[in-house]
Amino acid sequence: MAHRPEQKTHPLSQRWTLWFDNPAGKQKVENFGETLRAICTFGTVEDFWSLQHNVALPSMLKPNADIHLFKEGITPKWEDRMNEDGGRWTVTAPKTGGERVLNGLWLDAMLACVGDMFEDGVEVCGVVCNIRAKGNRVCLWTNKADKKLLQLSLGRQFKHHLGIGPSEKISYLAHSDARRLTQTQRVADLYNV
Repeated sequence: MAHRPEQKTHPLSQRWTLWFDNPAGKQKVENFGETLRAICTFGTVEDFWSLQHNVALPSMLKPNADIHLFKEGITPKWEDRMNEDGGRWTVTAPKTGGERVLNGLWLDAMLACVGDMFEDGVEVCGVVCNIRAKGNRVCLWTNKADKKLLQLSLGRQFKHHLGIGPSEKISYLAHSDARRLTQTQRVADLYNV
């Protein structure tokens, strides 16, 4: 995105890429990412808000769509070298409050990332909003699942930034465990806060 030379911009500490995936139906592991595409990479506060004001809100998307906001250079796939040893904190959007709650959770998650609001933010890869008929989710992807104390800290910070109270629990699933998930088999969460 370009600015006029006389406009003062406010650079972010990290460049970010917004990705979108809208498969026709439920994806299988072997063909995940075939419809994934990068929308825009930005590095200033102004470009973030310009993009935010010109893309569809999560509540306007059809089931099975995913929106990803990841650090530049990281592809939102388990196989990316920055993600392969990581996992994700998952917040399920409550049914009550509907669209406004989902859109607010997504905006707060993005602002926490682009605003560099996480201690040890180098461990954060990005955030994802999954639109699903059974329930929408906002997830924080991190790059080292085996660092328990760090992950618990990031999980608590994620809850705080999204305004989730202490009585509500969120869970962390390692990507290596998520690969083993099937319709009939469940995998235990690695951490909960």
